Amino acid sequence: MNQQGHMASYGQPQPGYQGYQQFGYNSQHTAGVPPSQYGPYNGPVQGYQQTAVPQGLLRPSPASGAPPTSLPPLTAVQQPAYNQYGQGDVQNGPAVPNQMQRPPVSQSYMPGNTLQSGSQPMPYQQYAPQLSAQQLPNQMAGMQISGGSINRAPPPVSQGYGPPASHPQTTASLPPTGPAAYTQYSTPQQNIPSSISHGGSLPQHPFPGQPAPVSTCTSPPTPTGLAGVNLPPPPGAQRPPTMHGPPLPGQSPTGLPPSQPPTGLYPSQPNHRSAGPQPGMTGVVPGPPTQGFQVHPTQPSQGFIPQQNGSFGQMRAPQPNYAAPYTGTPSYNNQPQPQQKRLDPDSIPSPIQVIEDDKSNRGSEPFSTGVRGQVPPLVTTDFMVKDQGNSSPRFIRCAAYNIPCTSDMAKQCQVPLTAVIKPLATLPVDETPPYIIDHGETGPIRCNRCKAYMCPYMQFIEGGRRFQCAFCSCVTEVLPHYFQHLDHTGKRVDYYDRPELSLGSYEFLATVDYCKNNKVPNPPAFIFMIDVSYNALKSGLVHLLCEELKTLLDYLPREGNAEESSIRVGFVTYNKVLHFYNVKSSLAQPQMMVVSDIADMFVPLLDGFLVNVNESRAVINSLLEQIPEMFADTRETETVFGPVIQAGLEALKAAECAGKLFIFHSTLPLAEAPGKLKNRDDKKLINTDKEKALFQPQTSFYGNLAKECVAQGCCVDLFLFPNQYVDVATLGLVTYQTGGSIYKYTYFQAQADGERFLNDLHRDVRKVIGFDSVMRVRTSTGIRATDFFGSVYMSNTTDVELAALDCDKTITVEFKHDDKLNEDNGALLQCALLYTSCSGQRRLRVHNLSLNCCTQLADLYRNCETDTLINYFVKLAYRGVLSNPTKTVRDTLINQSAQILACYRKNCASPSSAGQLILPECMKLLPVYLNCVLKSDVLQPGAEVSTDDRAYIRQLVASMDVAETNVFFYPRLLPVHKMDVDSDDFPVAIRCSEERLSKGGIYLLENGLNLFIWVGMNTQHDLIQSIFNVQSFGQIDSALAALPLLDNPYSKKLRSMVDMIRAQRPRFMKLLIVKQEDKMELLFKHFLMEDKNLNGGASYVDFLCHMHKEIRQLLS
Repeated sequence: MNQQGHMASYGQPQPGYQGYQQFGYNSQHTAGVPPSQYGPYNGPVQGYQQTAVPQGLLRPSPASGAPPTSLPPLTAVQQPAYNQYGQGDVQNGPAVPNQMQRPPVSQSYMPGNTLQSGSQPMPYQQYAPQLSAQQLPNQMAGMQISGGSINRAPPPVSQGYGPPASHPQTTASLPPTGPAAYTQYSTPQQNIPSSISHGGSLPQHPFPGQPAPVSTCTSPPTPTGLAGVNLPPPPGAQRPPTMHGPPLPGQSPTGLPPSQPPTGLYPSQPNHRSAGPQPGMTGVVPGPPTQGFQVHPTQPSQGFIPQQNGSFGQMRAPQPNYAAPYTGTPSYNNQPQPQQKRLDPDSIPSPIQVIEDDKSNRGSEPFSTGVRGQVPPLVTTDFMVKDQGNSSPRFIRCAAYNIPCTSDMAKQCQVPLTAVIKPLATLPVDETPPYIIDHGETGPIRCNRCKAYMCPYMQFIEGGRRFQCAFCSCVTEVLPHYFQHLDHTGKRVDYYDRPELSLGSYEFLATVDYCKNNKVPNPPAFIFMIDVSYNALKSGLVHLLCEELKTLLDYLPREGNAEESSIRVGFVTYNKVLHFYNVKSSLAQPQMMVVSDIADMFVPLLDGFLVNVNESRAVINSLLEQIPEMFADTRETETVFGPVIQAGLEALKAAECAGKLFIFHSTLPLAEAPGKLKNRDDKKLINTDKEKALFQPQTSFYGNLAKECVAQGCCVDLFLFPNQYVDVATLGLVTYQTGGSIYKYTYFQAQADGERFLNDLHRDVRKVIGFDSVMRVRTSTGIRATDFFGSVYMSNTTDVELAALDCDKTITVEFKHDDKLNEDNGALLQCALLYTSCSGQRRLRVHNLSLNCCTQLADLYRNCETDTLINYFVKLAYRGVLSNPTKTVRDTLINQSAQILACYRKNCASPSSAGQLILPECMKLLPVYLNCVLKSDVLQPGAEVSTDDRAYIRQLVASMDVAETNVFFYPRLLPVHKMDVDSDDFPVAIRCSEERLSKGGIYLLENGLNLFIWVGMNTQHDLIQSIFNVQSFGQIDSALAALPLLDNPYSKKLRSMVDMIRAQRPRFMKLLIVKQEDKMELLFKHFLMEDKNLNGGASYVDFLCHMHKEIRQLLS
């Protein structure tokens, strides 16, 4: 969409995107925070045309601790509850809800404003500086972040978006008129209020559709949302000489001192409380308001200017439309430019605020699943689930819980209909796992036509003798043994005694009809396949692994009360050839058999290869003792890989069982053998059309092998220990398509990385897993599952085949309409997973979920979940890089998100000025999270990110659940120095930006894969002593792999926090200590996702501006 934005009525260029320039990095920083160690980082985004005058605010160097006071004020209700923390807290901005709003320090106020004739004073008063003709365009283009429509309920869909009711202002003397003049952030009733704080009375809202009266009084605004955030043009940008008008927002329009309040034409601002920042806002944005950014209780607006946070930490990856890294500030005719204001980061939606609000609002009560289409608490909220007929959100989460009735409506809003399903998810100890139901030889009760399983939605009729399917409406006879009478409400009298009639999730024991070849399966097997080439021995891997396996084999998965595991084990070692071991219990010593004919792989022994651990314990221990010694002097550096998987597959075929291969591999397989690879790593392909080749497998060999593995139920878990390129994209393919897990330990050294590796291995071996699985998702008439994302193999369009599925794996499913839906009936999903348990029992796990259907878009936007939407977008994008250039993938993501937000703006938000960015309440974090995805290493890599790392991350994310993608893309940053040692609670997180860090603080950052403790150089010596057991900052050892065990409350609390965080994540995170201004700090800053990064990724503020511009273009 390259057309000009919707600016016709203002006669001026789009805000801030062409040729904007950073400001605030020119070595200035706010008092109180030292300049960044890396110096100013200046440069325009190369993707922008350097022509027209940019409008909008750029934020000054994040080195500043507190937000600068020269920022434009919010001209509308500021979002209430962005932040409930104390005003003096650098970390999260001001918060005291009832404190007076600071007057904008560098704004000139124009006294003597009177009410516009014909308008009534209303609770939203606005102050507005007078504008001269030249400033007006800048001002209009500036974005207002305001909280949505004044009316609590967005108008019905039929009310279209239109230009302001009256002509736009053209001179400084005319106040705005018509509905376009207000910018507030109010929560339409349809929205689940996600962040309205109740610290003060909420503003009065006119009836829906009724224009809000506009007042131009100079009373300070009260924030209840993001309103009126002013985005002046970046410094250094020359305004075109043809435009005449008011001074830029840092200048005083009439020569008044910059501290006087302006009056004039700004959109009204609610005055429902004493002008203090709302609890959720971490600070007032002083300065002249411009059209803002309405975060509607469910909406976004348009018109931001990118924030350049150059001297601040690295951010993740470049972003679409920001084609290349910043290279330097252009000088516009070398004339000095006035210093500009920036958009205050505290005035835009805060992920932390939304998370904290949800915890306080929804964390205390159990979530009962009895109501159709209920949006669950966020994944970041700790809550208990009561299954009352719909599946727990731990098993299924949807992006929308109220879905459009028609495909036209779905196309119009562009919100994907998607569910993230985690069929074997682990439940907390206080929740009951799914009941197991045994219907005997007849097996589960199903619909005759569509084969849906009995569930709470089936309707019993004719006195209970037949039931009508809720999915396809077919009527099926009830078998005599299953018959039961109905009560006066039409429910069976055994309703509460049968899990399949009253619960959302349960399991059936499957009959032999559900088994492969109609034979009851044998218990599965685990085969450990160990690389014994030179690199694996030298790093200490082989010795460490063999020692650990002696005890680890006691922890193989077992059925509930079984005394020992039914899983059998086998062992293979390999370099250029394969060594099989006979560990039969009757042998005194293990026997080795070497297969050197790797071109035609076979298994040289059957009896004695797969054994029961307890029976063969002595022989296995003897083998594990001997392996490191046997190969201690090896000089063999070449390895094979394809034949290793083939060997494991053949062994499982011979034993007629499913199972898992644990492969421990160190190098690119260069030896002559099937599946041999070459080094094809080429950084020059990045950002070219050929970049997609880096993510595709080198050869078709592994794709064909994966297909064979799935057919046998052979899952491959791959542990990589590379010192150089190993082509993860190719080696990981079999793992990916068989439902396996991949782990990567670059430059592995047993002493430094052993803890992480052994923890991962323990969890991988012990976790709940189902083998030889098939998953089918059924839906009620009107929608159907059309696309599946995850570590899966699809041989047809409906069956998801998984050699194995463990408790960490998710499958993301997309649905499309194939008919109209009905508001009364809603829509139903049933996910059925057929699998073999670790004891060899065939089972069916069933999850059911009912959703609402709507004919009004407002109902859809009120019942969305951004975290699930992002999970889907990431998986869609990461699959897209296989066939498209990364820039195309990024642009597609931005475009679809802009369409979602533009549709809301057009159809659900109250009419308002085009300068406002209006975000739906449920989606107000969509821009910040989307920007994190766009900057990720897969879509926008930095020079230091290896091709293997990108392929590795891409594969990990494919099967992540919503909680994992949430923290992976927007890490959790905890102020350790604020922890309460007497409480079990963690300190409240802060936003991921360098300007939130205090030099006197210690912070813990985690994203599920990385764990950092950052120490500021001015941290109190007592705290350093308590945690690190040294006297001063300079003595802290950055090489520490673990915190010292000290007997004091701070040390105990921090170590317990680290342990709890690690326990929450599926992978063990190695701890890195980062000292301020240390060389490792660059890596740490890479995870501060709200800042601009070195790869060209935009800051959150910049990206919000960019999204605003995209939305305006769509609306125009």
